[in-house]
Amino acid sequence: MLIKDKVKYLIEKYDTNCPFEIAKAMGIYIEYENLGNVLGYYSKHFRVPIIHINENASCKIQRFICTHELGHAVLHPDTNTSFLKRHTLFSNEKIEIEANSFAIEFLLPDELFTDQTNSYFTIYDAIEANGIPPQLVALKNIDGKIFIKK
Repeated sequence: MLIKDKVKYLIEKYDTNCPFEIAKAMGIYIEYENLGNVLGYYSKHFRVPIIHINENASCKIQRFICTHELGHAVLHPDTNTSFLKRHTLFSNEKIEIEANSFAIEFLLPDELFTDQTNSYFTIYDAIEANGIPPQLVALKNIDGKIFIKK
């Protein structure tokens, strides 16, 4: 199953596009902690999945962190992930790219861009509104179009 399909399945199954609500419904605990320069990470202790989020991050960034870590919980459930730091957010590791792709597909559904009611709304407006680092925009693919910031 493709990442985009897994995202759609979760949103339909739990009837919400809130990553915090989906995590709760899946039995994943969310811990807010002072993590210094670490944004967040996913861990599993004694079969209990936990998303750790830096309590000092803005609400928009916390939403992105939760979605990224939810991606790890769904795609890599038995892997304790490395810390998501500001400078490692753009890692070339396969699991980090997959978690970032999950977050992008979750927070930026295709319908957001195919609805023509607001022709002035851009992908860059959407990433700003969702706390998504602009460097990750290239992971979004709509109808074969990949977005690359010039």
